[in-house]
Parts: sequence; structure tokens; C-alpha cells
Amino acid sequence: MASTGTGTAADTGGAAARITGSAWAAWGAWGATRALLLLCVLGVLVLPGPDVTTDVSVIYRGWAEVLRSGTFPLDDVTWQYPPAAALPVLAPTALPFLPYATAFAVLVLAVDAAALALFLRAGRRPGHRRAGAWVWIGGVALLGPTAYARYDLLVAAVAAAALFAAARRPRTAGALIACGTLLKLWPVLLLAGAPLRGRRARALWGSAAGWGAGLTLAAVAAAPGALAFLTFQRDRGTEVEAPVALLLHGARLAGWPGEVQLRYGSLEFTGPGVPLTGALALALTGAAALWLLRWRLRAPELTPAVLCDAAFTAALLTTATSRVLSPQYLLWLVGLAAVCLTVRASRQALPALLVLPAAAATTLEFPVHFADVVASTPLGIALLVVRNGLLVAAALLACRRLRAAAGGGRAPDPAGVPGARPALSPVRGARTRATSR
Repeated sequence: MASTGTGTAADTGGAAARITGSAWAAWGAWGATRALLLLCVLGVLVLPGPDVTTDVSVIYRGWAEVLRSGTFPLDDVTWQYPPAAALPVLAPTALPFLPYATAFAVLVLAVDAAALALFLRAGRRPGHRRAGAWVWIGGVALLGPTAYARYDLLVAAVAAAALFAAARRPRTAGALIACGTLLKLWPVLLLAGAPLRGRRARALWGSAAGWGAGLTLAAVAAAPGALAFLTFQRDRGTEVEAPVALLLHGARLAGWPGEVQLRYGSLEFTGPGVPLTGALALALTGAAALWLLRWRLRAPELTPAVLCDAAFTAALLTTATSRVLSPQYLLWLVGLAAVCLTVRASRQALPALLVLPAAAATTLEFPVHFADVVASTPLGIALLVVRNGLLVAAALLACRRLRAAAGGGRAPDPAGVPGARPALSPVRGARTRATSR
């Protein structure tokens, strides 16, 4: 009996050592990649193409000055964000001893570190693994300086925290979903696989609705123009990087007379036929929403990890059908892919892994070869075909796997839900207690 106890202790110690070593390796990789990102953001290393940091040093800083005056940017159509976006824009002003752009990068770095700690901690739980932490490390790094020159990383971190909290703390998850939605709208997609009945469902939906309404009313009362972004979004066109824009790139090679112009803070196509491609994108997004609704209504018995799988699928469908696809949108997918790969019961491993080469292709098309994309050269079009093709393939594969997972007819296993702990059976629990004595 003594030798058995010694062997068990040795096995436990070895497992703990492996876990600790894995965590140190993750932090080492994170530190090395983030040092390179900071060197790029601070201008020590310069990638070819346009300077991705001007959004922070010029646009964000200008918005911060307007927000500090007590109003939202009422007359700036490039302000297309919900009212809580004012928080990350204003946050760098809390570090007045640093230039605005440097302070912004420092704050993003801190949130990035907190997100990695979240993934590593979640990976230690039963039914979870640390693969998601590595996807977070690699995915953010592959997006290059864009990841630290936009506030989307903060939103992705909030979304991941919401998914991990959903099983054990649904009210907290609902509050985080509301906060994320008021930062950049898309986290509302986290509700795509949320339960519709039961105590946990009431807590999650009630918290999300209550926090969302309360924060919105607070923003409207605090400063004029909190909801101005709704009208600024209305007239958006077809961005040059969107999947549907490939139709216009191809037409341009064939002699189409359209042009690319800076509109609403991004480069969009203008000319004959552009409204048609925009309508096509909206129709595809609507069709994707209907598919998700149909899936949700026909899947009363949900399989493990359905919350993160459905959120990831919804984000993929939204991104792949959108008429606007900015490079930072890949951060949404990286965060959700990392959650899926943290949860062992998730069936989205392959679509999640496809996000990584898509992130690498995104950096090649912006900023490295963005001039080719804007000019519709064969190289620029090829990069868009690769990146957008990966996203479309991932979306279709995710839909197939989500439908198959929901059709299994098995009761959900709490151990497969993000953040859940498996329940011990009475027999197994009794044995465990007897052993511990």
C-alpha cells in the first residue's frame, strides 16, 4: 500500500511539473511574440505597407479629445462604435506620462496578458486543455501590429471570459456579453447557443438584457450622441477586403470602371454595380442568420460545448458574409477559436485551426501587400482568395459540425461546457471520500 501511495504521489507530482512547464513555455512564447509586436507598433521594426498605428495616434486620439469634452463624436462618420467604445479610447489618457499611442499599446498588452492567464487557468480544469492558450498566442502574433493598433483584442478577451463564465456564473456571463456588445456589437453572437429554458437560461438572458439596457441608458444620459453610430453605419459600402468584393476585383481586371475611395474610415469600392454587391452581402448575412435560427429551434437537446461552438460558427458566418471585413475582425475569430480548442468536447477544432492561416494571410494582404489589394493586382486578388477562401471554408465546416453535434440526441454533459466542473456520481464520490480518509 505504501508503494502505491508513493507511486500516486510521484505521478501527481510529475503531472504538476508538466503543467507548470507548459505554462512557462506558453508565457515564454507570448513574451517573445509580444516583444516583436511592440517593436512594430512603436516603429522600431517597420513592415511594408501603410502604417497601421495611425488609427490610434490620429483617429483614436482625436476621438479621445472629443469624448473628454463631454460628447460623442457627433459629426464624425468614422465613429461607428457602440457607446462603451469610449472606454478603451479614453483609457490611454489615464497614463498622461506616456504618448497616447504608447499608452494604448501598453493597455492592450496588459489585456493580452490577462487573456492568456485566463486561457491557461481554464486549461487546467477537467474537460479542458491548454491548446486554446497556444491558439491565442499564435493567432494574435500572426495578425502582426494590427492586433495592438485596434481595440478589438479587448473585446475578444471579454468574449472569451463570458464563455468561460457561462456554465457556473451565468449572471456574470450575461453582464460580460452586454459589456462586449456595447463595446463592438458582435459579442451579441455569443447568445446564439445560449439555453432557452431553465434557471441558467433565465439568469443568463436576464443579466444580458438588464446590463445592456442599463449601460445604454447610462451612456445616453451621460453624453449626447451615444447612439449616433447607428446612422453612421447605414451607408457603408463594399470594402475592398470583403469576400463579396472579389466580384468587383475580378470585374476590375476585366475593365470595370469602378474606383476605390476612402469612405467611412475604410477603402471601399464605388461605381456601377457596387450597391448590388452590398445587397448580395446583406442577403447572405440574412440567410446565415436564418440558418442559425432554424438550427437553434430544431436542436432542443444540445451537445456539450454548444455555447462556444455556436458563438464561433455565428462569428464565422457573420465575417464571411459581411460587406466590410477589416483585418482586426480576425481577432474575434482568434478569441473564439481559442475557447473552442480549450474545451475538449468542442467539435470545432479544424475550423478553429483554419483561423490561424487566415490570420497569416490577413497580415500579408494588410499591411504588407495592401497596395496590390487596392489596385486589384493578381497578387492582391490571390491573397484575398486565400484568406477569404479559408474563412468561407471554416464557416461551412463549422456549420456542418454544429448541426451534427446538435443532432446527437445526447443530454448535455456539464463537463464539456466552458468553465464547468464534472459532477461525481454517488458511487464514485463515496470511493473518493473513502480513499481520502
